[in-house]
Amino acid sequence: MVSVFVFCEFQHGQLKKGALELLGAAKQSGRPVVSVVLGPEAPSVALQTFHYGAQKALVCDSKDLVLYNSEIYADLLSLIISEHRPELVLASSSLLARDLFPRVAARTDSAYTSDCTELNLKEGGLHVRRALYSGKCSASVNFKNCATKLVLMKQNQLPILAPDITRTGEVVTVKVPSSDLKTLVKEVVMGTSKKLDLTEANIIVSGGRGLREPGNFSLLEALADTLGASVGASRAVVDAGWVPHGMQVGQTGKTVNPSLYIAVGISGAIQHMAGIMGSKVIVAINKDPEAPIFQKATFGIVGDLFEVVPQLTAEFKRTLS
Repeated sequence: MVSVFVFCEFQHGQLKKGALELLGAAKQSGRPVVSVVLGPEAPSVALQTFHYGAQKALVCDSKDLVLYNSEIYADLLSLIISEHRPELVLASSSLLARDLFPRVAARTDSAYTSDCTELNLKEGGLHVRRALYSGKCSASVNFKNCATKLVLMKQNQLPILAPDITRTGEVVTVKVPSSDLKTLVKEVVMGTSKKLDLTEANIIVSGGRGLREPGNFSLLEALADTLGASVGASRAVVDAGWVPHGMQVGQTGKTVNPSLYIAVGISGAIQHMAGIMGSKVIVAINKDPEAPIFQKATFGIVGDLFEVVPQLTAEFKRTLS
């Protein structure tokens, strides 16, 4: 039976949410599941992939993989695909994967699609839909004349199966091929936030110009801490230097797909809305009843955010405690 390969990203020794979703989908297909785990701590992370459905893991924890270098990763992943020729490789549509997989597709003559929102592997088939025009519409994807299909799924689109910690599997170590590198990555500056990246977060609280000044983001941090959410921002406040670009949500920032998106003091400019339309529920808090965001919000609260947000935080604390 043809195997499904799952490229599993991880952070701080734990599988990312997107990888857990894909392992579950691959397991439910009934096909053999092979996880591909690259980077430091790969052997220990590979054991986690067995708990979520993988029967076999291809791992590499070479020191060359400590910092992401697209050339090294593309060489290694291309080698794996060329040797095993899987029919299907799944990965999250993360920043890393969207940089890596087009290179791999070109080198291995594979078909490639990203930002997919639907994945059906039942009865040996493959049905994929992907978002187009910033989520305004979607299209069914057909693959022709290719041995391997590379499918990148948006996060928060699939359920996570309960782990079975008794499951084990086969670990196969792969080596980084030698190559003449054209680039050298000397340092990666990591953010200090311990919260989930916006692209993986299930709940996001975002702020805009309505907050008046950077210090008032503390209101959103308090609400986010209560809900276990991540904090985002509109382009306007990022351009103003209030918060780093990594927090920007929108067409020129990060496209997000949370179950709940709370927009605080954000008017709803087109570029911002393009990045949040994958949200299942949008709650807008704005004192301007004519703000465009209310046209797209699932629920709207017209009011002063400096009164509404503290009340929401207190109520959630009381309810969730």
